[in-house]
Parts: sequence; C-alpha cells; structure tokens
Amino acid sequence: MNSKRIRISLIAGTAAVGMIALSACSAAETKSSGDGDEITLAQPNWAGAEANIAVAKKLLEDELDVKVDVTQMNEAAAFKALDGGKADALLEDWHGNPNELKTYVDKKKSVVSAGELGVQGHIGWYVPKYYADKHPEITDWKNLNKFAKDFKTSESGDKGQFIGADPEYSQHDTGIIKNLKLDFKHVPSGSEAAQQKEIKRLYAAKKPFLTYWWTPQLLQNQIELVEVKLPEFKEGCNEPADQADCGYPQVDLEKFMSKDLSDGGSDAAKFLKNFKWSNKDQDAVVSYMKVDGMKSDKAAEKWIKENKSTWEQWIPKK
Repeated sequence: MNSKRIRISLIAGTAAVGMIALSACSAAETKSSGDGDEITLAQPNWAGAEANIAVAKKLLEDELDVKVDVTQMNEAAAFKALDGGKADALLEDWHGNPNELKTYVDKKKSVVSAGELGVQGHIGWYVPKYYADKHPEITDWKNLNKFAKDFKTSESGDKGQFIGADPEYSQHDTGIIKNLKLDFKHVPSGSEAAQQKEIKRLYAAKKPFLTYWWTPQLLQNQIELVEVKLPEFKEGCNEPADQADCGYPQVDLEKFMSKDLSDGGSDAAKFLKNFKWSNKDQDAVVSYMKVDGMKSDKAAEKWIKENKSTWEQWIPKK
C-alpha cells in the first residue's frame, strides 16, 4: 500500500442512512466460495456507501444474474469479514483503518485492492460561512483559541465545543485538540443523522459552531461551510490517533475484495473492479435518496436509466 492508506474516516455520507434490505440467506452464515455466482457486499454506515451498493447490486443482478446480499458493517469489520469469507467486497474505503490494511492486505494478503472508486473524499474542520465572514481569522487553526468562548455550550463547560462525528467513523480530532493545545472539548454527536440535525439547528439560528465534516456530502449543497486550515497531513502524523497533530488529506476512495473473489475471475469480480464513477454520479444517487425521498433501489434504477454510457463500461465483455 502507498501513502493513500493514510485516510481518516468517513466521510461520503448524508443524513440517516436507509438500510438496504438484507437477504434472508446472510453471508455471515456461510463462507464465501469466491465463484461470483452469489456475493455479499459490505455497506458502511453513510449515504455515499449506500449509493455505491444500490447501483452495483442492481446492475449485478439485472445485467449479470448475480445474487447479491448486503450487510451493514463499518470498515474495520468489513476487512475482517473479507478475510473470513463472510463478505466479498467493500466498495468504499477511506483508508482510516491502517491496522486492518496492514494485517489483511499487506501481511495475510487475504484481502486485495479492487482499484479506485473514482470518488475523492476529504475530512476537515468547518465553521459556518456567516461566522467566518465576521471573523476571517478563524480559518487558521492558530487563531481558534482566540474565539473559543464563542463556541461554549452547556456540554463543553468553560471550553469551546467541537462537534465530533459518529464514534464509529475513523477520526483523530481528540488528538488534534490535545496536541495543538486547543481550548475546545470534543463532544461526539452519536451518529451522522444527529450531527447533521445539530448543524442545521445551529445554522438556522445563525449561531457559531465548529465541527468535523467531509466531502462529498450533500449538506454542502444546502448550507455554506468554510474549512479551518489545520496543520498539513503527512503520512503517519495521525498514528496513533491520540498523538495526532495534523489535519486530514484528500483521499482517492478505494475498493477492496477478498482474494478468493478477485482470483476467481468471475464476471462479478470483473464488474466490481471496473466499477468507477465520479463525485457527481454518487451525489446524484444520494440526492435521489435523501432529498427526493426515493428508496435506494429506485434511486439506483433512475441513475442507471440516465447514465448507460457510464455503467455499460463496467459490464465484462464476453
């Protein structure tokens, strides 16, 4: 693995993730054969990951007659499942679990890269634009302590509140706060939905807030956020997380699959390796789901109907 491994977390999600129905025949019950006739896709808990799965599942089933099961799990659990034959592929990894990558990709070699997803992700610290317009200095982390009092809440006491992400997301914000000696308290949001709800509440009230957030994320189309520049990310600067003293990088999101599936040469494996789309494509499906209220399969169907020239390149040639 190269320096791309340095990822952070989560990222491409939006609002509460709608659960894709799980098959009654869960892959967690039987070890994958790797033949590609029936596969299990691991779905992390954010909307971008849901969009990937929805489109891949429909095309695999409709175009290649592959039976697809879907099970929700975070990235770390997904690597273990790929190693143990409980899942076959993970379509969006942000390189936020270096231990799992070292164990299963580098050492055991039971999990292999399936190539880049085509989506670029970035995590950072953000404040609302209306606050940055009044206090332009806030966009440099060195000035955060000057304004900490503006971010105090009942939960943060005498410190400014930093709105943290879902605890399952890979992150090193508590390390940043401690090691950069920032006068802020990390307050976890509990979930992406809860975090987004709180951000929208504060934004509507025109109150200041400092939060972990990421792109691509549909929220940026609804409200204006400005990134606070943190120290430049360098490989290893966030390991271990409690010693982190840097920000987050731009990440080319990556796909992974079990070595058994990859080596099997099935149409399913070829399709998953070919599956590559843009931030714009993923955002479109997320918008259908989270703005238009479409179920994931219907959102996938709409995107597929409108983008044949993109997805037909993913179908293995006979």
